[in-house]
Amino acid sequence: MPRFLHTADWQMGRHYSRFENEDATALAEARFSTIERLAALASEQACDAVLVAGDVFDAQTVSDRTIRRVFNAMAGFAGPWVLLPGNHDAALAESVWSRARRLGAVPANAWLALEAGALELPEQGLAILSAPLTQRHTYEDLTAAFDQPETTPGLLRIGLAHGSVQGILAEEIDATNPIAPDRTERARLDYLALGDWHGVKQINARTWYSGTPEPERFRNNEAGFALVVDITAPGSEPQIARHRTGQYDWRQWRETLSVETDLDQLIQRLNELPAPAVLDIRLDGEITLSGEQRLLASLSVAEARHRSVQCDRSALKLRPTDEDIAELHADGYLGEVIQELRESRQGPDDTASRDALAILAGLLRDRQQADSASREGQS
Repeated sequence: MPRFLHTADWQMGRHYSRFENEDATALAEARFSTIERLAALASEQACDAVLVAGDVFDAQTVSDRTIRRVFNAMAGFAGPWVLLPGNHDAALAESVWSRARRLGAVPANAWLALEAGALELPEQGLAILSAPLTQRHTYEDLTAAFDQPETTPGLLRIGLAHGSVQGILAEEIDATNPIAPDRTERARLDYLALGDWHGVKQINARTWYSGTPEPERFRNNEAGFALVVDITAPGSEPQIARHRTGQYDWRQWRETLSVETDLDQLIQRLNELPAPAVLDIRLDGEITLSGEQRLLASLSVAEARHRSVQCDRSALKLRPTDEDIAELHADGYLGEVIQELRESRQGPDDTASRDALAILAGLLRDRQQADSASREGQS
């Protein structure tokens, strides 16, 4: 019974410019580790081949070192790898693929599907019909070429393509590159392995996107998996098993803080979030001065546990309570100003005074923290 591993969208050489250098480097390195996990998974699951449905590389201009490291990371699986060019690494006349060949980086068990056609692997029981992209965007369905070729009887007919299944992903996916939703029926395919959508997605029983094996975006689309596909014989329905391969779990939270329990729940979520994660938080609403101190302390703990924690608090308004103000121990002129602002908050339109009080309280709080840090440094 033939068994193969379906993966796609490795995006090797991807840059993470929105992150600090340390985190960006770790996220890029995680993608190489993921290829090693894919190779180990293929060996552990006794797969006959690994099919990579496009976008192995994030750009044509990745470094020679990146090219070499990609193929080195595949060494853990000795069976055939079939790698398809996608929209990020299209098979141009001069491409990342031609450079890989000139470098001598491509191992003997790796087939580069740079031209449309059928690759038969009789020992593995597979006939791979490939539709490589030869430019970033196409406006015709390249998988139409799957309909005509005959393959050796007894071999599974497996399509390998990169693009957007029409009527389903047309508005959601990055590239044009249309694919007919009934291609498996038209081309008598036992399975169509697709790339370009970065999460696991089933189109029909024989058509699947594997998604990227290592998440790289804040989208809740089941990224971070590879698919192990079993097909007992030509015409049999595929049996699909999802295997988690991603190292980092990417989460994006959008929270409004209105009452104290909102903050309690947010801190609880932070404490319970499994590590390691890449977390992007955006907060709005209101928070007291003491509540902000609790939030900052919780964020500090989370930053030490996870790969990256970014929290945008620009829309979160600081609203100090009377207790907050009392703990600032402001005296003299500042004490008089605070008292006037507190009294003016009782008026019909207290927005300006509340904002001014929040700013002043924040400045006092920062000064106290700086004084405390200075005293600790001198002791």
